[in-house]
Amino acid sequence: MNIIQAIILGIIQGVTEFLPVSSSGHLVLFQKILGVEAPPLTFEIFVHLGTLIAVFIVFWGDIVELLKKPFQRMTYLLIAGTIPTVLIGILFKDFFKASFSSGRTLGFGFLFTGLVLLYAGKAPSGKKKAEEASFIDAAFVGIMQGIAILPAVSRAGMTISGALFRDFDKAFAAKFSFLLSIPVILGAAVFDIKDLMGAGALSLGVGPIVAGVLASAISGYIAVKFMLELIKKQKLHYFSYYVFV
Repeated sequence: MNIIQAIILGIIQGVTEFLPVSSSGHLVLFQKILGVEAPPLTFEIFVHLGTLIAVFIVFWGDIVELLKKPFQRMTYLLIAGTIPTVLIGILFKDFFKASFSSGRTLGFGFLFTGLVLLYAGKAPSGKKKAEEASFIDAAFVGIMQGIAILPAVSRAGMTISGALFRDFDKAFAAKFSFLLSIPVILGAAVFDIKDLMGAGALSLGVGPIVAGVLASAISGYIAVKFMLELIKKQKLHYFSYYVFV
């Protein structure tokens, strides 16, 4: 992988991480198109950390509030949403890695994402915020996020749709979705630390890794700001047509 390829993949990751079209699916797809040979999940983890920077910047106020007052309902909801994702990730880790390597499930993943978005985009607007949301609601969103570990199944699409299915307020659904990505992305990086520090990660080179992370962070920031406005207008179902294609 050269620096130009890393930048292209970083931009694709940043834009598609927060649009409900599946960043992992696009990343695997464009790696195949560009003929990029990278260790399974290694480059994906680095560029996911780049998009995490974008989340920290946009939601810095909320993150500081959680750090100042960790024992609050929002914290407990995020924990309830994270646990199902972690369990799914651990139980099906080998299957997910095989899916990323082969790319054979991409078509099914995109179609599944499209069906969920089509339904969620036409769902009535809910009113639940942190005070009204239950731990079962949060766990349901976490299960949706766990399913989205599969390439071509959108994490943003699944979590936002899951929140809307549970009658979350649109703005709160978006915020909860993006904040929920923080422990999962950090956890995935820690869980795969041996891969990141091994020969497979080093073979990518420092230049492509840095370029990919910066590209994903910048494009991710733009995408998350755009997505926050789009969710308010409840236009999710428009993305279903794109992933169907």
